Amino acid sequence: MAVSVETSLCHSVMELTKVAQQKGCDPLLWAIQLSSNLSSAGVSLPSVEVANSLVSYICWDNNVPILWKFLEKALVLKIVPPLFVLALLSTRVIPRRTSQPVAYRLYMELVKRHVFNLKHQINGPNSEMVMKSIDDILHLSSYFGLTASEPGIVVVEFIFSVAWQLLDAALDDEGLLNHTLEQNSRWAVTTQEMEIDGHGSYDEKWTEHNEILKTANTVTAIEIVGELLHNKVTARILFLVRRHLPTHWENFRRRIQLLGENSSALRNSKTLSPEALMQLVSDTRIVLSRECKTSSLHKFHAVMAFGSMSSSAGLCYGASRSALWLPLDLVLEDAMDGYQVEATSAVERITGLIKTLQAINVTTWHDTFLGLWIAALRLIQRERDPIEGPVPHLDTRLSILLCITTLVVADLIEEEESAPLDETECDSTNHWKEKKEISRKRRIDLISSLQMLGDYQSLLAPPQSVVPVANQAAAKAMFFISGIGGGNQYFECLSVKDMPINCSGNMRHLIVEACIARQLLDTSAYFWPGYINGHVSQLPQGVPSQVPGWSSFLKGATLTPLMINVLVSSPASRYTCKNVFAWSSVTSFSFLKPAHGFDGSLAEIEKVLEIAIDGSEDERISAATILCGASLIRGWNIQEHTAHFIIRLLSPPVPADYSGTDSHLIGYAQMLNVLIIGIASVDCVQIFSLLGLVPQLACSLMPICEVFGSCVPNLSWTLKSGEEFSAHAVFSNAFILLLKLWRFNHPPLEHGVGDVPTVGSQLTPEYLLAVRNSHLISSGNSFKDQNKRRLSSVASSSSPQPVFVDSFPKLKAWYRQHQACIASTLSGLVHGTPVHQIFDGLLNMMFRKINRGSQSLTSATGSSSSSGPGIEDNSLRPKLPAWDILEAVPFVVDAALTACAHGTLSPRELATGLKDLADFLPASLAGIVGYFSAEVTRGIWKPAFMNGTDWPSPAATLSNVEEQIKEILAATGVDVPSLAAGGNSPAILPLPLAAFVSLTITYKIDKASERFLNLAGPALESLAAGCPWPCMPIVASLWTQKAKRWTDFLVFSASRTVFLHNSDAVVQLLKSCFTATLGLNATPMSNNGGVGTLLGHGFGSHFCGGMSPVAPGILYLRVFRSMRDIVFTTEEIVAILMQSVREIACSGPSREKMGKLKTTKTNGVRYGQVSLAAAMTQVKLAASLGASLVWLTGGLVLVQSLFKETLPSWFISKHRSEHEEGSSEGMVAMLGGYALAYFAVLCGAFAWGVDSSSAASKRRPKVLGTHMEFLASALDGKISLGCDGATWRAYVSGFVSLMVGCTPKWVLEVNVDVLKRMSVGLKHWDEVELALALLGVGTVGAAAELIVEIEM
Repeated sequence: MAVSVETSLCHSVMELTKVAQQKGCDPLLWAIQLSSNLSSAGVSLPSVEVANSLVSYICWDNNVPILWKFLEKALVLKIVPPLFVLALLSTRVIPRRTSQPVAYRLYMELVKRHVFNLKHQINGPNSEMVMKSIDDILHLSSYFGLTASEPGIVVVEFIFSVAWQLLDAALDDEGLLNHTLEQNSRWAVTTQEMEIDGHGSYDEKWTEHNEILKTANTVTAIEIVGELLHNKVTARILFLVRRHLPTHWENFRRRIQLLGENSSALRNSKTLSPEALMQLVSDTRIVLSRECKTSSLHKFHAVMAFGSMSSSAGLCYGASRSALWLPLDLVLEDAMDGYQVEATSAVERITGLIKTLQAINVTTWHDTFLGLWIAALRLIQRERDPIEGPVPHLDTRLSILLCITTLVVADLIEEEESAPLDETECDSTNHWKEKKEISRKRRIDLISSLQMLGDYQSLLAPPQSVVPVANQAAAKAMFFISGIGGGNQYFECLSVKDMPINCSGNMRHLIVEACIARQLLDTSAYFWPGYINGHVSQLPQGVPSQVPGWSSFLKGATLTPLMINVLVSSPASRYTCKNVFAWSSVTSFSFLKPAHGFDGSLAEIEKVLEIAIDGSEDERISAATILCGASLIRGWNIQEHTAHFIIRLLSPPVPADYSGTDSHLIGYAQMLNVLIIGIASVDCVQIFSLLGLVPQLACSLMPICEVFGSCVPNLSWTLKSGEEFSAHAVFSNAFILLLKLWRFNHPPLEHGVGDVPTVGSQLTPEYLLAVRNSHLISSGNSFKDQNKRRLSSVASSSSPQPVFVDSFPKLKAWYRQHQACIASTLSGLVHGTPVHQIFDGLLNMMFRKINRGSQSLTSATGSSSSSGPGIEDNSLRPKLPAWDILEAVPFVVDAALTACAHGTLSPRELATGLKDLADFLPASLAGIVGYFSAEVTRGIWKPAFMNGTDWPSPAATLSNVEEQIKEILAATGVDVPSLAAGGNSPAILPLPLAAFVSLTITYKIDKASERFLNLAGPALESLAAGCPWPCMPIVASLWTQKAKRWTDFLVFSASRTVFLHNSDAVVQLLKSCFTATLGLNATPMSNNGGVGTLLGHGFGSHFCGGMSPVAPGILYLRVFRSMRDIVFTTEEIVAILMQSVREIACSGPSREKMGKLKTTKTNGVRYGQVSLAAAMTQVKLAASLGASLVWLTGGLVLVQSLFKETLPSWFISKHRSEHEEGSSEGMVAMLGGYALAYFAVLCGAFAWGVDSSSAASKRRPKVLGTHMEFLASALDGKISLGCDGATWRAYVSGFVSLMVGCTPKWVLEVNVDVLKRMSVGLKHWDEVELALALLGVGTVGAAAELIVEIEM
């Protein structure tokens, strides 16, 4: 039935048209009659059927002028849809444009009349049918890959197709189409008829006219393409093509370039030049924001641009260009927290942060790399005068600068250079070279950043211990440019005093060497101006030709004691760049491979590894000692390889000929013990953490613990030195190192507060193995991320199979018991069981003298050593596996503490007994720590009076500690509670804490005790910090009597607990951070603000003859992990941020000048804008600080809470008026909104990243979607807001602008309906540009419809 109706309709249209044609009827009368007939027949107009009939009738049997006039009138009266008619004509006219040049010209005239007038075509009657018909005719959706679900999508595809068809037709006309890569067109543009088609004669005059018209048609086609690219509406539509169809756009752009370079017709155009045409498709052309007509978007971009900290305005109020990288400084300094071990690589974290800051700050890679180097150098400078104590020191900081940062840069460069070049898109050699140059942009910017780094001399001065290494690096460069060869062995015996002229190196020389070692630079860097001080003409005299060192070792020298000492004290492969002295000229970068390898030979440490695997027992021990020496600590160019080799050795393979029933690990006991002790220092553990190797290290330690913890202590080994150690020693060393890798001792409160767990609480054995297994599983995949490939390589080399806690039943059983001990009081000790028998044996061993009725042992503060035999009667020592002993330890400690509480056991006897237990099995410290940590939280024990009689007294140093704490906190304005309640009242500690501190002060401060104190120390501090004030100062006072050289560290640790007991002190500390950073209320501490004031220059008594105030940023970084209520912290940061905005806006010149922003266009505008720029610079800095603190404090979970709860609650609540006196037209409110927008986007970007490369980005769509729904609902009027309207408007426009400009991938994850609702709200604010930009990123169809609707 439908077919017959359509046939009848077409027949009636044709009959009417034929009659009108024969009579020569007026086209307008014909069109009116046709419209009347169709309306009477109930045909909905415009009609695609009528259009199809008319076009089919004209092409080509009735190709006469009057019918084209009929068609034109049908278009004018909207009888037929214009775009559909153009689609029909394009498939018929363009292929026959040679024989039908007049028809082609008429087609192009119709294009010019109707394709630029889209407003009434996209949403008119039958628009959906029309668009579907266009898609069916041209097959747009199948070619471009966009589903034709919205009219706007078809319009975008159609406009692009028109431009492309005309472009290809012009190329074909000029014989250029076969010069494209495809050598043809996707569209039907190639002429399909012979020249004589359509004409029966060879009229010379007609032929000449025809040729002239064809030439003119080619020019007209090109000009229409240019107009499509230039017209505001169609140019914006084509910009959507560039954004959403990049491959097709690139193909189109190359054809435009081909035309521009070779077209004679284009050169004959009077309205369009080749240069103008190519500029219209250039990447630098801005389309969507070319004309910012909406006020707040213009103002936002203006203040953001003026507020750039790289501009001169950004220098106001102490905010230098380096302040852009404030979050990076905070993250690097936070990595120096020795109590925090990370399961993820610092390379991964810093790389993600660098990408975020580069995107949000809109900086070049030159500035980004320079900011990274400067931040890392500032980290080094803060350790110039370190305090003594069990914390990471200079070695860890140097590792961050010369290993981690270099790996970050290498990964960023490799990411760019390894991106596949689509050679199908490179239709010429020149274009391929252009693409290659673009892919090397980051490397070029790295070079320029390192060259500029030489201007920062104050940051480049090396610490004293690094001076010799820096001087050697400078000497290497000097000898190279002088053309003098030497060799690695020469530099091993060269000192600066041997140089004929002054050759002093700095940190830049070390950075350059690290970059050369990783193939980021070549030796042309040695020729940079100012890199070295001069030349030498000959080798210094008197330098020995051969000394023990890596070169002689590689040549076959034996591992003598002297050689071993040299290899332990000097890192491998420092100067192993192959043939570096053989190069006679400056090389180019053409030889460089992608920055993922290491051009310095690893032969040296590989030989050490080979010896450790295949050598004799003594050789294996020597090799292990060498690997744990300077090559690990200061072998920055090979640090990750050295750590990898150590992990491989901790998991040695089963020998092929091994047939024993016991584990093969027992045969490697001596080497394993050397390795474990060698990497147990704080700096070593931190280096493994920075490299992301903690999960793999834990996985390697677990089988060692399982095996040696199951051995009886009779199994022992004797070293060449005569020292003997047992299976208990190997187990204890491995177990204590394993425990450092997660926060095993923290009480239940630290495992989560409400819905927000504290940072680091996820570090459990199960979690570490899960992370390690994820690396292993990923090893089979092809990774673009070089860091993931490194970690996968480490995981697969040690064990090719996933590992689970169930694989270690003894460890799992202990861990479950440990968790139960923390969660509830002890129970389950049954008389007569094996555990009870061990319990009795341990008590008898610990308190044997009491059992014999003799006097107690010497003072608990005596000199017994952790490594010495505190028990004289070996017969009392249980000959049991360590796991069995550990099972009984909590019960033993509970019984001993109970006896002390009831007076059966004196405090001194308790401490001595616990020390004997720890000496017998050092691993028992884990049980002691776990028990005391749990019991302190229960609050059931009576207090211990630290009076110097029963318990040690802190009185001798307590008042001094109090004064020093006040000095440390002086810059924060925090009141320090008095340590003495009044009079001479004795200090009081909870009994478990008193027992624990009495135990710890029995240890000597020596290397033998270091690894045990590194476990007990943080546990003691955590335990004391959780107790009421002033427990921690009392503990610090006791320890300062024990270790005077640790006084600064201990007092600083005590000062941190002030903030854990007083939320008001935390708020004051946060305020101090903002004040110091922004330079508000200038004080000697705040000075002019910035990073230096926030983080200071370290801390300690070495400054002014006594303890100096500690920078507030340092204090906060060392406090926040112990804070329990972190949600409260976020709310306070938002409040302080808004208060800071008010202070910025109402202080200094900005208060007087900000009102001039909207004055007449005189110099006053510029002056007012500079003031606004200075204020915005400060606002951005405050927001950056706030976002950094939120992210560091709570990570992903806290950022999620910010978007879902904190920000919506803030906007809904009422606040004090932002219209402060002196700030005209709500400037404070506006700046506050922009501050919140910048703050929110930064928080999200820190947590989720700006792209989708991180695992955390998978959580982004849900959280961001919830926040965008809130914004849309508020714009819809569904949510009532309490905040100032100007603040709300500035927040929404700022947030959306930052998303569109800096994080466009976020927009793609938001529901399209939400984006449309937001665009409607923005339009109501006259923010049309912003609405369009939002839709342009998120949805093609809606963006096109908006472009057409507003016809901008």
